[in-house]
Amino acid sequence: MTTLETLLKDPDLAGVWNVVADRSEITFKIKNMWGLINVKGRFADFSGDGQLTGKGAVFGRLDIRTASLDTGVGRRDHHLRSPDFFDVERFPDIDVVVTAVHPTEGRTADLRVNFTIKGVTAPLPLPAAITELEDGSIQITGKTQVDRAQFDLGWNKFGMVGSAATAAATIVFARSAR
Repeated sequence: MTTLETLLKDPDLAGVWNVVADRSEITFKIKNMWGLINVKGRFADFSGDGQLTGKGAVFGRLDIRTASLDTGVGRRDHHLRSPDFFDVERFPDIDVVVTAVHPTEGRTADLRVNFTIKGVTAPLPLPAAITELEDGSIQITGKTQVDRAQFDLGWNKFGMVGSAATAAATIVFARSAR
């Protein structure tokens, strides 16, 4: 198996890569009820692509439809989609833009990523593992902490909701037809 740096500089892998949504997942979890309960959920609708230059540079984008949020509890999902949280009518997408990758060790890297949630854009650290799969696709797995207040997701009646959520993703990319 080659190092991540070798993978990034392989001219045969240069080009556009598309997200394979049915082989990918985007999840979140946050402490609720004053830390007594972990609320877990996922976003079911997302798309994106990335580009490898063959010279070590990487660019990518992931567009997550906020209305596809699902925690398994309809009433809670309705509230999370409301203006108190994601305000899906005004802000239908969460945008994640990768501007650089810095290989760390083996197949791991620190991605430079800008998140845009409710019209607020901020950089967040995103350590990731990058794997070549047997079918030639590439899988990126990572997670980060999202400070809710930073993105205007601050509704917190009686202090019940944790201040930070863990966002995680396993995204599979397949090479675009040339």
